[in-house]
Amino acid sequence: MGAQRKGASRVSEDSEELARVSLQAVLLADSFTTKFRPITLERPKVLLPLVNVPMINYALSWLESAGVEEVFVFCCANSKQVIDYLENSEWVSLPDFAVTTIESHNSISAGDALRLIYERNVIHGDFVLITGDTISNMPLTQALQEHKDRKKKDSNAVMTMVVKRSKPSPITHQSRLGTDELFMAIDHNSKQLLYYEDRADDSKGIIHLDKSLLMDNPSISLHNDLQDCYIDICSPEVLSLFTDNFDYQHLRRHFVKGLLLDDIMGYKIYTHEICSSYAARIDNYRSYDTVSKDIIQRWTYPLVPDVKFFGNSAYKLERQGMYRASEILQARSAQVGPFTVIGDNSKIGDNTKITNSIIGQGCSIGSNVTIEGSYIWDNVTIEDGCKLSHAIVCDGVIIKSGAELEPGVILSFKVVVGDQFIVPSYSKVSLFQQPINQDSDDELEYADNSSVADTTDKSNNELMSKSLEMQGLPASELGNGGIGHVWSICEGSVEEEWRHSVAPIPADRLEKILQKATDDELELTRDANVLPTSGELKSDSNVSDGDDNEDSRDDSIHFEKEVEATFLRGVHENIKVDNVILEVNSLRLSYNKVAADCAGALFYSLMKFALDSPHGSSSELLQNTTNIITKWKKLLKYYLTDMDEEIEVILKFEEMCLESAKEFTPHFTKILCHLYDQEIIQEDAILRWDDEKKEADDSDKLFVKQAEKFIEWLRVASEEEDDEEEE
Repeated sequence: MGAQRKGASRVSEDSEELARVSLQAVLLADSFTTKFRPITLERPKVLLPLVNVPMINYALSWLESAGVEEVFVFCCANSKQVIDYLENSEWVSLPDFAVTTIESHNSISAGDALRLIYERNVIHGDFVLITGDTISNMPLTQALQEHKDRKKKDSNAVMTMVVKRSKPSPITHQSRLGTDELFMAIDHNSKQLLYYEDRADDSKGIIHLDKSLLMDNPSISLHNDLQDCYIDICSPEVLSLFTDNFDYQHLRRHFVKGLLLDDIMGYKIYTHEICSSYAARIDNYRSYDTVSKDIIQRWTYPLVPDVKFFGNSAYKLERQGMYRASEILQARSAQVGPFTVIGDNSKIGDNTKITNSIIGQGCSIGSNVTIEGSYIWDNVTIEDGCKLSHAIVCDGVIIKSGAELEPGVILSFKVVVGDQFIVPSYSKVSLFQQPINQDSDDELEYADNSSVADTTDKSNNELMSKSLEMQGLPASELGNGGIGHVWSICEGSVEEEWRHSVAPIPADRLEKILQKATDDELELTRDANVLPTSGELKSDSNVSDGDDNEDSRDDSIHFEKEVEATFLRGVHENIKVDNVILEVNSLRLSYNKVAADCAGALFYSLMKFALDSPHGSSSELLQNTTNIITKWKKLLKYYLTDMDEEIEVILKFEEMCLESAKEFTPHFTKILCHLYDQEIIQEDAILRWDDEKKEADDSDKLFVKQAEKFIEWLRVASEEEDDEEEE
């Protein structure tokens, strides 16, 4: 699709279906949690840049494209900034899309916000409820129709929650978005939500279900592999329920769980699972990193940098996911790697290397700078010889020559890092002093009026910044010439820092948690009374071998996709092989797979990566393939501990050549020889594979015949070795 004024092109069926009904939406802005401090003390979260575009523009672009005609944006903390931004944007001038702001300085939770919206009497039918940090490209037609059909049959069906498959890591018990492992029990037939818990007992995956739940529902699917997208289709009754229950503050912890436990009123919540569409909420720095990468890798299309939509500049998409604005100045010796975005009017000096990073507008980057996996916002100055690894650097920051940001560092607005200073891992630095009493996320959903001074007045922020610049700070804070306060990590929050950071989880922590996870797995298998943490619970009369086989096939497909995604992250983010192995091992535990499954999935990932890499001819494809196999042989060999696993790789290769990657067919023998030369596959495995094919049909002997001369050479060599040993 070419560039256009509105990136999220209207889905035709949505337009036809929704044109008959004026669909409304409520967008809760300022999802203001302590996880995004200190940045959100100065700017509301929905206005933070996500791939150089304010977050709220993604949410509004999606709603507009999906056929919503009227959006009520609820603002509380830093409300003036949100209102000013919207009033000066193109959103207010669209003829068929109304954006109305509702401001409140007294609301401190989602519950308060929805009660106020009920009082205003602005919602007149079913509505979409999202937060301003939600990114999606899903069509609404099917989910909305399902909701309406259920409501006709059962007036108590008041909400439909959108969910998506996302298996958590069994090591960290968190999703790829950095959120806690989520457990849901869903009626297998009706899709009614029966149980919702995002904090498992003792982090061991143990949950407790009421016996009546199992007795009243003959078929229950129990999931820990679903992600809550925080997109809800609600009936107007939802607003009145918040009004009737003032203890409902948090959308999930209070409202959803409250309805599930209430057996008097009988209100019901259902789920709608999306498969091919994208939806995610940015809840912490790790999800900020994950969603940013998803946007660059085009999972959110058409909400991508090279397609024009509200609030973004046009970028040119180049090879390997590299996006460049039209006005940049880059030295010839500078290297810009794959999956990188460079904003307008930015300058990059000699011998500077930038990989897997996003550079904002108006940035000045000196010479001999290394930037890896980082987010550099607008008008940032990075002097010569600096090194940044997996950090977030806000607008107006100055990093002086030779300084280094270790993984996980957050530099808030206009901070100055002194010459040669090393900012330690997971440090958060701000011009604001750290609040003495910090609210927890348990106490607030998205707004905060009590624990920090009112920062909605821009002039106050500027005065505070100037005051700090004039008084200076001790050299021990940020080095010589540094300006800013280094916030201390609260006691008991160290683990949360690396869990929710933009930096990869350190290998040593993964190893420790993996060992603990293995021990817990053994403990659980010994306990016959513990329910499985995933799968489907059915009464005896409903057991079906066909369903089990289908679930097994689905698991295998999901497993291969997860392994491929893990391998590609290793490639594009230069992750060490040992760390990739740790991640694959966690998937192996999660999906209950064996080494042969891992070997087959990894071999498929390597070959697909070779096929997707640029090549102009069949010979270049062969060269790509041999180079990639050589580079990643350590990873593949780790899972080839015996002959069966090596044969699995050969069978996987045959399958690819016949079905998904026929381009490899003429090179089968040469690639098999290369696997042998690299000592990835031994001659015994190749000869056994040949023996097993002898009784097969001719159609199954295609590649055995192609490799006939090579196999014969191996047999002769093997026999000569046997003769020498006998002598």
